[in-house]
Amino acid sequence: MKKKRRLLWQLYPSYLLITLISLVAVTIYATGSLREFYLDRIAGDLRARAYLLEKQILQFLGPLDTNIVDALCKELGKSSTTRITVILPSGTVIADSHDDPNRMDSHGLRPEVIQAKKGNVGKSIRFSTTLQQRMMYVAVPLSDHKRIVAVIRTSLPVTAIDEKLKSIETQIAFGGLLIALVAAGISLYVSRRISRPIEKMKEGAEHFARGDFLHRLPETDLEEIGGLADAMNQMAAQLDDRIKTIINQRNELEAVLSSMEEGVIAFDMDEQIISINQAAARIFESMPKDMLNRSIQEVIRNPELQQFVTQALSSTDNLEGDITLYREGERIIYLHSTSLRDSNSDQIGVLVVLNDVTRVRRLENIRRDFAANVSHEIKTPLTAIKGFVETLLYGSVKNPEEIERFHSIIEKHVNRLTAILEDLISLSRIEQDDEKKAIKLWKNPIKNVLQTAIGSCREQADLKEITIDYVCEENISALIDPPLLERALVNLLDNAIKYSEAESTIHVEAKQKNDEIILSVKDQGCGIGKEHLPRLFERFYRVDKARSRKLGGTGLGLAIVKHIAQAHEGRIHVESTPGKGSTFEIYLPSA
Repeated sequence: MKKKRRLLWQLYPSYLLITLISLVAVTIYATGSLREFYLDRIAGDLRARAYLLEKQILQFLGPLDTNIVDALCKELGKSSTTRITVILPSGTVIADSHDDPNRMDSHGLRPEVIQAKKGNVGKSIRFSTTLQQRMMYVAVPLSDHKRIVAVIRTSLPVTAIDEKLKSIETQIAFGGLLIALVAAGISLYVSRRISRPIEKMKEGAEHFARGDFLHRLPETDLEEIGGLADAMNQMAAQLDDRIKTIINQRNELEAVLSSMEEGVIAFDMDEQIISINQAAARIFESMPKDMLNRSIQEVIRNPELQQFVTQALSSTDNLEGDITLYREGERIIYLHSTSLRDSNSDQIGVLVVLNDVTRVRRLENIRRDFAANVSHEIKTPLTAIKGFVETLLYGSVKNPEEIERFHSIIEKHVNRLTAILEDLISLSRIEQDDEKKAIKLWKNPIKNVLQTAIGSCREQADLKEITIDYVCEENISALIDPPLLERALVNLLDNAIKYSEAESTIHVEAKQKNDEIILSVKDQGCGIGKEHLPRLFERFYRVDKARSRKLGGTGLGLAIVKHIAQAHEGRIHVESTPGKGSTFEIYLPSA
């Protein structure tokens, strides 16, 4: 991965490099131009001096007088600090201001002399072996209007010029260094001025990334960066508003989903759970966080639900149906599916709503059973009544004793119908009053209710010589409706008397245990099998139907007892052993 560098260290070296390159280029150009300027000035000066000597020397060349020319050169050279040399076209030096011409080599091949012999002004810079220093030579041809008769050469040492130029170059270098330092400072300042707002924007962006949308970028006088900072501040404000709106909507949605009694699960197209509320998680005895983003096969091991979700994802219609769960008993869950679609109306998943309809289904079953039982219980005596009435109506029976027996049977079945209807009316009234909270409870002693209930059943018990004893302390009291509670106890005592053997004993007891008052009726009858106990308090449920009808039972007595206990915010419990008797207990909250 390429190493990242700060913007400052990308801008600053660039500015500094541009400045240094510019300074070096200017220095090289300036020193070169300055050197050329000085050398041109010197060359022009040497040429002018040569022209000044032209007439003076030319007069001694025809006829040639080398001694006078040499003396003249030495005199003029000394006064002008210029080396003057006169050279014949053959290259022979006839005069020189700084040396003896007789000892000097031929100068015919010197570059400047060659140029002068061609009629031009020759110029060259080279090291002089005679003077042991670098010299600038300028050669000018001397002619007598017909031909070149000699070359006059003037020269000056350039060492001083080099030293002067080096001094100037040194000054320029120091000046350039100073300018470079100033430029470096300015570049650093400019770079920081550009990079600092960007760094601030970076810090601000990091604040925004962490969710701190209240942070604001500082203002800057740079128009572009200032505009960008304003745009980012506006973006942060808008994001803050939108995220708050989204969070509020999400919280409202979560609150709605959490408060729903119905379970809600959203699946994507891969059958993974993307959303689930608490109610749905409770149905499957789990936590929402443990089920999110996991497939249904992984977290919900129910083939019926898995098949339902698969069908819902492959169908465009809403589906519904029931599944059964077997956790802590049988539970029936009603399912309803709806497709989840995005803004383009493309299906992205399915939403499944779950309702625990176990109680509803049971109530429906109870209703159906109740309707069937009521029909059967009423139809049986009506059929008998109709048969006997038709027999009497058509005169098929003439014997008065037989007619009397028929009348007695008809009366018995009418009484049975009346008892069933009265119990149904009583049960309905108790349920309605309980739902409407119309049953008024007040504090009453329990002993009075026990005595009244036992007194109501005394005559029936005496016919079978059954003893009813009771135990109840004087101070036991509860919030009760005395007539209703008395009705419940009478029903229990009536059943105990019916199913007890003659000369047996029924024990009635009221006691307080912790925060509850327990009313128990214990008999020594035939008892009830365990398989019947869970349904014992259902309407029209009988352990022994033939015996129950024979004894005149309607099948509603224990259902009435159950609803009376519930109306008192209590409950009913039974324990029984076949052949040893039964114990019915009513639990009431103490006053």
